[in-house]
Formats: sequence, C-alpha cells, structure tokens
Amino acid sequence: MDVNLIETFLAMAPPAPGTTQDPKAQTMQFVGMMVIMVVMFYFVLIRPQSKKAKDHTNLLKSVKAGDRILTTGGVIATVVTVKEKSLTIRSADAKFEITKTAIAEITERSGEATES
Repeated sequence: MDVNLIETFLAMAPPAPGTTQDPKAQTMQFVGMMVIMVVMFYFVLIRPQSKKAKDHTNLLKSVKAGDRILTTGGVIATVVTVKEKSLTIRSADAKFEITKTAIAEITERSGEATES
C-alpha cells in the first residue's frame, strides 16, 4: 500500500476518546461556513440578477418612437407610440400594442445610422 493512502485512512478515523472538540467551537465553525455560503450566493446569484433587472428597467424608460426593438416573443418591430405602460409597434404590415415589459432589447435607436 502507498504511504499516502495509509495516512489518508488514518486521518479519516474517528478521534480518540477524551479528545472531543469544544461544542462552542463547532457552532462557530458552522456559523462561519453559513456566512461564507450566504456571501457566495449574494455575489454569484443575487447581485447579477438585480443588476440585470436594473439595466432592463433603464432600457424600458429609454424607449422612444422610431426605435427598432426585439420583443420577448421574437418579433422585430419599430415603435410607433409610447404610453406609460404600453407601446404601439409596427412590424411589416401588422400593428400591435404590447406592454413595455415585453421588450427584450432595443436593436437600433431612432437617431442612429444603420450599419450594413
């Protein structure tokens, strides 16, 4: 057997009788690990999601007539009018009224030149 493997098995053995850890130290170790996990969840999951929601809110506030948009349903259209909670769009020969939250992105601003 390899010496490192034997050391690994010995390290996995239960502690000898009479050498117990302090319960207070175990509790502090557990609390410390929980705090580290909460901080990790914040930076990995919560913070990016709230940043994305804030960016989307700013996008919805900046929509104006003449912008070309992409909806969450995949429709590419031009904004005709903007209301408080909805907007009217035109795509090919169809005219729709949709809620602002259905906007996925603004593909082209009304004042920008097209790049082709």
